[in-house]
Amino acid sequence: MPPAITAAELAAHTPVMQQWLRAKADHADKLLFFRMGDFYELFYDDAQQAARLLDITLTARGQSAGKPIAMAGIPYHAVDGYLAKLVKLGVSVAICEQIGDPALAKGPVERAVTRIVTPGTLTDANLLDDKTDSLLLALCIDRQRTGLAWLNLASGDLRLLETSLDALPEQFERLRPAELLLPDALRSGLPETRAVTQHLPDWHFDGRAAAHALAEHFGTRDLGGFGVQDEELALAAAGALYRYAQATQREALAHLTQLTVEHEGSFLRLDAATRRNLEISETLRGEPAPTLLSLLDTCATSMGSRWLRHCLHHPLTDRGIPQARQAAVAALIGDAGRGPHAALATALSGFADIDRIAARIALKSARPRDLSSLRDSLVRLGDIRARVGADGTAVRLDELAAALGTPQACVELLMQAVAPEPGALIRDGGVIAPGYNADLDELRAIQDNCGAFLIELEARERTRSGIASLKVEFNKVHGFYIEVTHANVEKIPEDYRRRQTLKNAERYITPELKAFEDKALSANERALALERQLWDELLGALAIHIPLLQRIARAIAELDGLTAFACAAVRHDYRQPEFCEEAALEIEGGRHPVVERQLVAQSASFIANDMRLSAARRMLLITGPNMGGKSTYMRQAALIVLLAHCGSFVPARRCRLGPVDAIYTRIGASDDLASGRSTFMVEMTEAAAILNGATDKSLVLMDEIGRGTSTFDGVALAFAIARHLVEKNRAWTLFSTHYFELTRLAQDYPVCANVHLDAVEHGHKIVFLHAVEEGPASQSYGVQVAALAGMPPAVVREAKRRLALLENREAGSLLQPDLFASAPPLPEPPHPALDALRDLNCDELSPREALDTLYRLARLAKD
Repeated sequence: MPPAITAAELAAHTPVMQQWLRAKADHADKLLFFRMGDFYELFYDDAQQAARLLDITLTARGQSAGKPIAMAGIPYHAVDGYLAKLVKLGVSVAICEQIGDPALAKGPVERAVTRIVTPGTLTDANLLDDKTDSLLLALCIDRQRTGLAWLNLASGDLRLLETSLDALPEQFERLRPAELLLPDALRSGLPETRAVTQHLPDWHFDGRAAAHALAEHFGTRDLGGFGVQDEELALAAAGALYRYAQATQREALAHLTQLTVEHEGSFLRLDAATRRNLEISETLRGEPAPTLLSLLDTCATSMGSRWLRHCLHHPLTDRGIPQARQAAVAALIGDAGRGPHAALATALSGFADIDRIAARIALKSARPRDLSSLRDSLVRLGDIRARVGADGTAVRLDELAAALGTPQACVELLMQAVAPEPGALIRDGGVIAPGYNADLDELRAIQDNCGAFLIELEARERTRSGIASLKVEFNKVHGFYIEVTHANVEKIPEDYRRRQTLKNAERYITPELKAFEDKALSANERALALERQLWDELLGALAIHIPLLQRIARAIAELDGLTAFACAAVRHDYRQPEFCEEAALEIEGGRHPVVERQLVAQSASFIANDMRLSAARRMLLITGPNMGGKSTYMRQAALIVLLAHCGSFVPARRCRLGPVDAIYTRIGASDDLASGRSTFMVEMTEAAAILNGATDKSLVLMDEIGRGTSTFDGVALAFAIARHLVEKNRAWTLFSTHYFELTRLAQDYPVCANVHLDAVEHGHKIVFLHAVEEGPASQSYGVQVAALAGMPPAVVREAKRRLALLENREAGSLLQPDLFASAPPLPEPPHPALDALRDLNCDELSPREALDTLYRLARLAKD
């Protein structure tokens, strides 16, 4: 189809295709589902694309403007399944419905686009993931500043943030938007994202117009009451987002009742690499389990699961909120685990997703069973509130209980209006409860009495005609009829009029039966139309309760999430952390929550370890064999800090935490082929981000930095990075390495300490102890680990032989005089290297350490 079509060209098409072309012109970037009878049809390029994406049949039927029409169609009753597939593929769809009455139409029935489905504007339960938010994000960039606005249309949550351009990758990973809105002028220079990108006219991103539109929406003079001050870029983005959301929904966004301005520093900073490396909600392979979220998510409601996901990705810097949550968790656990957490989890089971139902009520897209489940859930609020057991011991629990008051007016309306077991769709009827509307009851009575009338009529006609086999029946094609076999045709009364001839029988209609048919069929149509009208009125009446329903939904979600925290604490023996003001990160008996459960499932046990950092001990240099547990030890510390700032109990015997503002990680090895970055380049980029961003309140995890290049380059980089973290950043740092040379940092910097995870050789095998001990490790056991991995024995033997040769060569080279042949005189004191050497007690050195010291001295002399 050409991108533009003239009036003359349009006139050459059939009337129906003219309708389609006009609708398609308004939605050229979307697939157009065009309703024709019981099918949604797609034409031309849309048909070809849909056939390929949905694996449906592509045909060519008829002609328009003298050319065949490519067509593909899907049944209207199966549309949700096809929409779900397209949304997952990032394809947007415009749905064009028949809005006119075919019986009254003189030409093609009137049609109009009534709904637009895009990845970021989903509200239908059949298209959404119950446990994941689908966000629509808009960006506005000016030089090095970025304004972000994002909307969760399924709940009505609108938020703003202004940040630096460099922080965009971090924000993309935090928000994981489903759809991204950008100005037309912004076509390059952005970090990669999995979101579907839409470009809008630049004038949509107008901050002044946005402020006016949003103030008008909220019914306020300005946006100052929402905390909006100087966020001009974020407001500009919000304006484009608001306009786009309204256009897709074709309805006022009545459930958009508040605006939240986020500020940098409200949450612990977790960059994109950290979120991946800690496997909070997704494994490094992109799978949903085993992760921290999959372990903790025992929520009874989908609202609770979404709250928990958000909570784990947004650990708070304001420790008052986590402390209030932990107090609530403690109250739910009670003494010896006998608190109300288990009973509350049971009470919450099966509770409706009020959050999303409220949105669908506002958008007039709620389905009958949305309202029946809403009604059935609201009547349970009293029982849930009673089980919370708010008694003043936990302020947050008292606040949540107070928010769970039963909205009596809303419940009474739903009880009166909605049938106990309503039909699935309003078009099928059976949704409005008996007794709610007298006219509807009367029309239904006509239908209900239909069977009795037909039985009575059949008996009378048999008597009148003398035909014992006469039958009075109904079908949707021919309506009501009297059926008489050919053998009895001569007995029929004179007022019988033939309606249909069959092989063995004739079907007739009588004036009396025709009159009843007109009345019955008319009653059914009028009942369905009235029920549709009453349904629309009901949604309008419920709209005033949306703010209250949203408050209940937020309370249920948090209560469910806190209950999940309590259940995890009881089941896995988590303890309440302590927050303090001094510089301290102290963990006794810490465990990695996910690895621990994996081991327990294998009937193995996890070795708990301590970690102590303070103002006088800011860096731990961690050495030990591969597979010894260094990465697990580091990650568990980060997860314990994260859980504490979310408000959860933590997997440790005791935990005491000073102020923390960020968690950074440089763990693992992966390349970025799409951006042309090698493994080593990715490693250095992540390390650079840490060195440029970490503060003295940041927790930094550095795992084997420098291993992606030559040994000398790697040692030099690792040393320089560690030194920068100690001297400049002064961050809490866990620095694992196989470069034993780095363990000497502890001699030059008192704030550095060596710890190691050990292993022992037993026969020809290696046994990992997984216990953290003070001091550096003696060796890496690399060859032994290779043997465990299944390396061929010949390769292992050769590796051991080569290792012995290298060690002997290194030791022998230290005694060769040519190392010192051209060495200048040793510098006179004071010199730090000589001072350190003078203070060295050689009696405490192993032969290996002594040789290492001589080697360093030789290098110093030669250099």
